[in-house]
Amino acid sequence: MPADTSTPRKSRRGSGAVTLHDVAKLAGVAPITASRAINTPGQVSEDVRKKVGDAIARTGYVPNRLAGGLASTRSRLVAAVVPTITGPVFLQTVQALTEALAARGYQLMLGQSGYVGSREDALLEAIIGRRPDGIVLTGIMHSNEGRKRLLACGIPVVETWDLTPTPIDMLVGFSHAEVGRRVVEFLHAKGRRRLAVISGDDERAQRRREAFHAAAAALGLKRAPDVTVAAPTTLRSGRAALAELMQRRGEVDAVFCSSDLLALGVMTEARSRGIDVPGQLAVVGFGDLEFAADLHPALTTVRINAAEIGRQAAQFIVDRAEGLAVPSPVVDIGFSIVERESA
Repeated sequence: MPADTSTPRKSRRGSGAVTLHDVAKLAGVAPITASRAINTPGQVSEDVRKKVGDAIARTGYVPNRLAGGLASTRSRLVAAVVPTITGPVFLQTVQALTEALAARGYQLMLGQSGYVGSREDALLEAIIGRRPDGIVLTGIMHSNEGRKRLLACGIPVVETWDLTPTPIDMLVGFSHAEVGRRVVEFLHAKGRRRLAVISGDDERAQRRREAFHAAAAALGLKRAPDVTVAAPTTLRSGRAALAELMQRRGEVDAVFCSSDLLALGVMTEARSRGIDVPGQLAVVGFGDLEFAADLHPALTTVRINAAEIGRQAAQFIVDRAEGLAVPSPVVDIGFSIVERESA
């Protein structure tokens, strides 16, 4: 009897979704054969693979990878958590992570935690319950409850964009305190003595700010005035922060900004006030975003190899998911100060 080639109606069972049995019926094969064509295609003929593939295309069937993964404990899904997708600083990491995982047959799910710890906790609970093959986190500062869940879940975890001697599992990042210290030394070497810092209120930016103050004090400089703005930082908040600094009537000759967007806002506000950059005011950003080199004057900034963070995190996750040893679970990718005209 010829196979039934009409498009089946969705099954009424459960959620009403198209089932594997529907696909098998349309392809004219047994359900177990359809399952093999999807999960272990090398075990069936090319003709069967084509029939099942055509049936999937016609029905829109999506295989239940969770059910199939119960035996193999592999979902081929990796979850990544970033504070925000509106700020561009994490985008290179996400892009590189996505591409590196896809090349190894894994897919990325992206979650946005914001800068409030309670939101990360809720997101982690949802992620862990779905048992991905790995979790990639931004930063190392997690609540006690979140850290406890991550340690207990048995899922490979990579923390990124930070350093700590006590990672949950694996880590790829750099020292924010060292960034703050090095920027002060850079500006001091350029003859700048009246330093200021404009920083987002997120924990990593605040550590750069604190290290900046400590390094300035170690060089005998007067404590730098600072302005803290809400994260994620913007061009507008950079303009407002420089205006606030100017209102204090404290003369400054250099400003370190916790993001390139803040630095762009500072340079914009300086221009509107007739303040020469870098003649009267040196400006240093953080992130080396794409526009930094094209500003006038071009922006001096701290460059982070964000793409390498994503690639290394993907390598860690895949190696662990596939049972390979990770001999060096902590990687310090470092950073560099890119000197341009603004400083």
